[in-house]
Amino acid sequence: MVYAKWVFIITFWVLFASVLHYTLPQHDVVRIVGTDVRRVDFGENSLFWAQQDTAQEGATRINRDVRFVETFYENGRPMVFRNEDTGWGWPPYFKLDSSNLQAELTDLASSKADPQWVVLRHYGWRNEFYSIYPNTVAVKPVDGPDYSATNWFNIVFLTMLAALFWAIYVRWRRFRSARIDPMIEDMEDSLYAAGDALSEKRSGVRRWLDSWKKK
Repeated sequence: MVYAKWVFIITFWVLFASVLHYTLPQHDVVRIVGTDVRRVDFGENSLFWAQQDTAQEGATRINRDVRFVETFYENGRPMVFRNEDTGWGWPPYFKLDSSNLQAELTDLASSKADPQWVVLRHYGWRNEFYSIYPNTVAVKPVDGPDYSATNWFNIVFLTMLAALFWAIYVRWRRFRSARIDPMIEDMEDSLYAAGDALSEKRSGVRRWLDSWKKK
């Protein structure tokens, strides 16, 4: 039971941390080399795609056009992002301006000889095996690749989340100390008392049998 308990606890927190890591915004300093629109057929990875543009209800869920952004990091490593509306769904970015953002991204494209570095705000993961792409949320030009952006939203959100969990934990400890632990102690006392009574009864029966044998 102890191992099962720890397996459950570790699995829960790993899944919870994964959801946070996927959902919370991240910032990458990259150079945009091009933008593209491709038809995508969705399969097992459909969970990691957002949705069609808001108000385009006629679009099929099996496949649709998706905007992509092709970029490079300073070290020459390529990274491809997608650019999709999140609408009013999850994650709650309420992104409704993918078309406008695509125009900004296209305008900021540059060459290796004359680079224009930008900070892309995005969420999600990149996985080549499952064809998963992070979703771009916003873009901002910066002076160079050494630009460092402090992610204040994540700092504030995680601090508030930790405070919430701590408050719940403290209240749970108080509730357990005031209500559950005394109840468990009463149950243990009752079990001990029942065991003592049973032992005394057995002892009485044994004494009676011994006295009967002597007769």
